[in-house]
Amino acid sequence: MSDLRAAIVGYGLAGEVFHAPLIDAAPGIEVTTIVTGNPERAERARAAYPNARILPDAERLWACADDHDLVVIAAPNAVHVSLARRAIDHRLPVVVDKPLANDAGAARGLIAHAERAGTPLTVFHNRRWDSDQLTLRRLLDEGALGDVLRVESRMESWAADGLATRWRLEDDAGTGGGILLDLGAHLVDQVLTLFGPVATVYAELDRRAGGVVDEAFLALRHRSGILSHLWAANAVVPGPRLRVRGTRAVFDQPHPDEQEAALVAGARPSPDALWGVPDRAHWGRLLTADAEPRAAAAPFDRATDVPGTPADGPLGAPVPAEPGGWDLFYPAVVSALLAGTPMPVDPREAVDTLRVLDAARLSAAATRIVVLGG
Repeated sequence: MSDLRAAIVGYGLAGEVFHAPLIDAAPGIEVTTIVTGNPERAERARAAYPNARILPDAERLWACADDHDLVVIAAPNAVHVSLARRAIDHRLPVVVDKPLANDAGAARGLIAHAERAGTPLTVFHNRRWDSDQLTLRRLLDEGALGDVLRVESRMESWAADGLATRWRLEDDAGTGGGILLDLGAHLVDQVLTLFGPVATVYAELDRRAGGVVDEAFLALRHRSGILSHLWAANAVVPGPRLRVRGTRAVFDQPHPDEQEAALVAGARPSPDALWGVPDRAHWGRLLTADAEPRAAAAPFDRATDVPGTPADGPLGAPVPAEPGGWDLFYPAVVSALLAGTPMPVDPREAVDTLRVLDAARLSAAATRIVVLGG
């Protein structure tokens, strides 16, 4: 059977670095068309995908819609909904880069449009398949932490210019700019996926480098009673990526997932590569009440070492890391379209994320805790 034919609309960071390589690496699907109005990006697309059709605008894509089996929306947030609607109008299944929309109401409307048309729709919440998230899920399944009490999750970096050189220069519901919809969408989706619905939201949103929100803090209380504290910022010294406290132990992961850095550096998933396998020196640690300091672990040597259990380090026992799995997303899409299995992300879950982000805006504006209904 021929591969599914995918069109990617947008060839910025999301389209060029994330979607195109992950589609190219997935069996049963190929990049057939790339839409970009930027001449330099078009040249890069031609060089990387010489067999693909390069189109200057989406109208040209709709004119040849029958030549495609899937559309990936990797354009700026402001046009996610309008482009996805046009794809659905042409009965084309859609992958929308996160966020699905700029607010929960628009997301609900898009989902209703897809359901009326009977057209599959999913959202690229790829950070569910970060190594730290998959490792944490394993620890939760094993009961290693006991009952979870508090989650601390950060996506922070040191970039003095914040978002100044990127397209997210506006910060309102119409344009979808700022770090809340950018990294905040990942952080919220992760804790909802692992710890369930949220009952209350408190948020602080700051504009350190100008008019755009470039620093965000969210305090969420889940219906289960678990507390999630989330930070996103572009111009701070990064804190630990993840810390989860339970009644039996604490999981501490100082280092971020390595898949984005690998894609940016030009690495690609393949059957011959240990894709998403973290450096052993970057494994997290499990701290229990009786943990005692230990000798530091020996340095990890990629040339001679293979994944295994390193010597115990100074802060509890190292936790063997699960490989990251961004490369699982598009094979799941192929299976959904050909075999009728579920899409990798239910778009209604993206609505839940956006409800929390909407409440965060309200909380920050009114300086109060916002209660979410059912």
